[in-house]
Amino acid sequence: MTKKVGIREVSRNFSILDEYDYVEIEDKKTHEVKGMFISSKYIEEFKDFLDQKKQEKLDRLKKFAGKGKTHNRFEGLSSAQIREKIAMEKYGD
Repeated sequence: MTKKVGIREVSRNFSILDEYDYVEIEDKKTHEVKGMFISSKYIEEFKDFLDQKKQEKLDRLKKFAGKGKTHNRFEGLSSAQIREKIAMEKYGD
């Protein structure tokens, strides 16, 4: 079961968290969700879900890893110096 409760309600009656599988905690004034409590019986399932999402993000980032490498002749130069050096090589003095 799921329930949406206010921050004050949780602080006054902490046992609410034991009664539900998921509890959304929201600021009743702004109706902004501040967090979510997940029952301990779903902890392993939720951790697996988070690990899977983290791995998916890493896999997407790995596609770009190493693509920003510069040639050895540009080591230690700033981006402006690299542009200047390329222009000098291309067009001369």
